[in-house]
Amino acid sequence: MPWDTERGPLFRPIVPNQHSRVTYAELLFDLVFVFAVTQVSHTLLSHFTPLGAVETTLLLLSVWWVWVYTSWVTNWLNPELTPVRVLLFLLMLGGLVLSTSIPLAFDSRGLWFAIAYAAMQVGRTVFWLVSTPPARTAARMNAIRILVWLSVSAVFWIAGGLSESRERLLLWAVALGIEYVSPAVRFWIPKYGASSMADWYVEGGHLAERCAGFIIIALGESIVVTGATFADLRWTSEVVAAFLSAFVAALAMWWLYFHKGAEAGSELISSSNEPGRLARLAYTYLHLPIVAGIILSAVADDLVLQHPAGHSDVRVLVSTIGGPMLFLIGAILFKHAIRGWLQLSHGVGIIALGVLGWFGAELSPLMLSIATTLLMVIVAAWESLSLRSNAVRSKTRSEEPRSQEPQSEATNA
Repeated sequence: MPWDTERGPLFRPIVPNQHSRVTYAELLFDLVFVFAVTQVSHTLLSHFTPLGAVETTLLLLSVWWVWVYTSWVTNWLNPELTPVRVLLFLLMLGGLVLSTSIPLAFDSRGLWFAIAYAAMQVGRTVFWLVSTPPARTAARMNAIRILVWLSVSAVFWIAGGLSESRERLLLWAVALGIEYVSPAVRFWIPKYGASSMADWYVEGGHLAERCAGFIIIALGESIVVTGATFADLRWTSEVVAAFLSAFVAALAMWWLYFHKGAEAGSELISSSNEPGRLARLAYTYLHLPIVAGIILSAVADDLVLQHPAGHSDVRVLVSTIGGPMLFLIGAILFKHAIRGWLQLSHGVGIIALGVLGWFGAELSPLMLSIATTLLMVIVAAWESLSLRSNAVRSKTRSEEPRSQEPQSEATNA
């Protein structure tokens, strides 16, 4: 096919009006990150201190970034081809090393974590660069710009892995800052300047589906943690109530993301004139607080199941309120990016969670969990009803001229 030759033999063919599907190799790659997300939540559970929260946040940012960069590259390259599949398998190996190093990343396995992360980021970009035909000058320059930024950050990753824990945190924060800033400045480098948005062409439907898949990973991990904890406990009425609250909260999060938001985002980015700009904002950056909120909620579910009675301590309060709040903040920003307006239900939900957090210490962990779950259900129901009402009004307006037309013709006659 002519577009295969133009883009390169390892690139996905662009077929007009056809959605590029997520391949089985990509889904297999994602399974590694089920483990990575589980490791992040367990690490936070065992190190729920201010310093532990900062360290775990950095680890989550790293896991998300290496996954989302891979999703961008496999949006361009074709995982149905053997060389690209081998690349994904090698990245899976690196992801397993990365994931198993997470609990001790700021202790004895820091260098392993750094090597795995840097090798995945730099190695994948080198493969992409080599796979891009010389005739595609703009695409090759885009790969070179990204490779320069990732190579600079890799120096800080390795230096951090060789340092002590406090210095490691600082060096890794610098490395991560370099990587998170780079897309915002369009990978500007001296002499070559910045890339254009045309260089960031993506098949929008595919990238939207990939990010939706990661949300499923995070939600699935939260359900697994909840189920595993519940299975090991004595099933008292309070424990059963905490389990049901956690399960309903996970369903509410699923509904808030997938009922309308995921589909609307996929449709918009698929028809956008600048899919790269929307992909950078809505999917690369704004999905992160959604994922973080799900993981923090999973931590809260574990804590509430373990100790449903008594007063809520700082850990329970921060996780039980912070998880849904982070999720709603990410959801309202994501939906603003795709709809152009802020969802009132989400804004009210964020404010209500803030008010609840003010009085939350006086409630038991179970009552606090039930209250936050109820709020999430209300927000989900409110959004669904408001969107349905808007759809009905839009349909009515579109049909009004048609219903009036025959009458006008009869009058004229």
